[in-house]
Amino acid sequence: EVNLYGMEQYEEFPTALESHFGGSQRASVLAAASGITTSLATANSNAGLNGWYLSMLMHKEGWSRLGFFGYDLQDQCGSANSMSIRPDEGLLGELRGPNYPNYAMN
Repeated sequence: EVNLYGMEQYEEFPTALESHFGGSQRASVLAAASGITTSLATANSNAGLNGWYLSMLMHKEGWSRLGFFGYDLQDQCGSANSMSIRPDEGLLGELRGPNYPNYAMN
């Protein structure tokens, strides 16, 4: 809901859309709002990470792109199953580095 509301506000107020140029800032603002809201509502940081990923997927679906300068889907959208932890995939969300997993290298 937070992401959909944000996208509607960008459509309704073009000056906000223009000030967050290129799509990458819009995607980050919406994803941060979605991720933070999900984390606070559930008290679970991994759920917040899923909120971020879902926001990026919704942004890509709604506006067909996330931005420019390499800020595209494979770098920003994670797996849909980040809540399931398998031993071969590494650590929890809090213990991962910023580039985990690096889908762009696959």
